[in-house]
This record gives sequence, C-alpha cells and structure tokens, in this order.
Amino acid sequence: MRNGLVQLGAWTAATGAAVALSWLGVHAVLTDAAFEQPSALPLPSAAARTSDAPSDAASVPVPPAAAPSPAAGSSGPASAPTAATTPVTKPSKKAVPAATPTASVKSFRVPGGRVVLDMQPTSAELVSATPDQGWQMQLWQGDQWLRVDFSKDGSTNSVFATWNGHHPDVQTVVR
Repeated sequence: MRNGLVQLGAWTAATGAAVALSWLGVHAVLTDAAFEQPSALPLPSAAARTSDAPSDAASVPVPPAAAPSPAAGSSGPASAPTAATTPVTKPSKKAVPAATPTASVKSFRVPGGRVVLDMQPTSAELVSATPDQGWQMQLWQGDQWLRVDFSKDGSTNSVFATWNGHHPDVQTVVR
C-alpha cells in the first residue's frame, strides 16, 4: 500500500511539473505574439465612386499601416491550401512598405460574407474575409491565386482571385 502511494505521489509531482513547465513555455510565446488591433479602412463617399466601377467593388487607397503580408503565419509549401473557419485578418510584424499610387483595396460581397482584397498590378493580397452570422468561411491560398468560400446548410458562395502572369482577376460564384 505504501509503495503504491509513493508511486502515485511521484507520478503526480512529475505530471504537475510537466504541466507547469508547458504552461510557462506556451504563455511566454503567446505573450510575445500579441497582435495589434486591426484598423478600419476608410470607405469612399458615394460621390467618390466612379460610374464604370462594378457595383460590388469599391476602391479605396491603402493606408500604409493597413496592408498585411500575405505570407504572415503561413507554413509549408505555398501551393498547399490553408483553411480557416473564423474571420481572417493577417497582421504582420514586418515593416509594411508604403502604398503605391496604383494600390487599391476592393471589397467583394457575396451571400454569406465579405472579402476585402488589396489589388496590386501583379498580385492580390487578402485584407480580411468576414462571414455573416451563421455562415462559415474557408480560405485557400497559393502563389498566384486565392479562394474564399462562405458556406451554410450545403450552400457555398465563393470569391476567386487569380494573377498568374496578368493583372488580378476576381470572380464571384453564387450557388
């Protein structure tokens, strides 16, 4: 009986020490990885919109502090898809380059959510993807493309952006 209690005490002490050490390690990493609060982008007034722009996209100049890095937090090969089920905002700890005169942020609305992209002449970067109440969102990204799906009850609506050797092209699919 006494031998069993000694073994139980040793196991409890070792397990407690391992849990405490793990918690301290994770806590130290997460404390250093605190993200900045995302800043809201200004929306253009109705008079500032051009008549030749599509009704589902609004162009807004990119403030230098609002342009996130597309590779922040990604791992593995760039062609492998990544998935997420929460609103996506990718803050970056890297220095953000100043916005170019041709840079613009465009918003694309589909039933189920909104996708905001920073459209550059040779690429597009995800600024945010926010699902509506009750909808789920998934994101896939590659070197020359990205796809955002909003799904609910078997219905899926998508926003596709491609820029493989051409200006970024965005397509929305509503099913």
